[in-house]
Amino acid sequence: MAKYVVFVDDNFHHMDESHRYKLGEYDSCSQAMNECMKIVDEFIDKAYNDKISYQDLYSGYTMYGEDPFIITDDGDCRFSAWDYAKKRCQALICKREKC
Repeated sequence: MAKYVVFVDDNFHHMDESHRYKLGEYDSCSQAMNECMKIVDEFIDKAYNDKISYQDLYSGYTMYGEDPFIITDDGDCRFSAWDYAKKRCQALICKREKC
């Protein structure tokens, strides 16, 4: 049975592993992905407001948010925090602007 280990990097300290931490080990890909999504959601939910643009919301995440990722032998388990953040930002802005 594959283990799914979630680590979290800091976008503000890009490529500086001294700011990385291990969030935990999970028994399934979906559990690990849910934990990763929670981290991204937390930043985006705090940064979002009625006037913020998509670009400002997304770039704020990529500059200052936490960047979770999954280490596993399961080749089908892939998570990109930046791709997920992009979709979340688009969804929030589209909901507000009814696009």
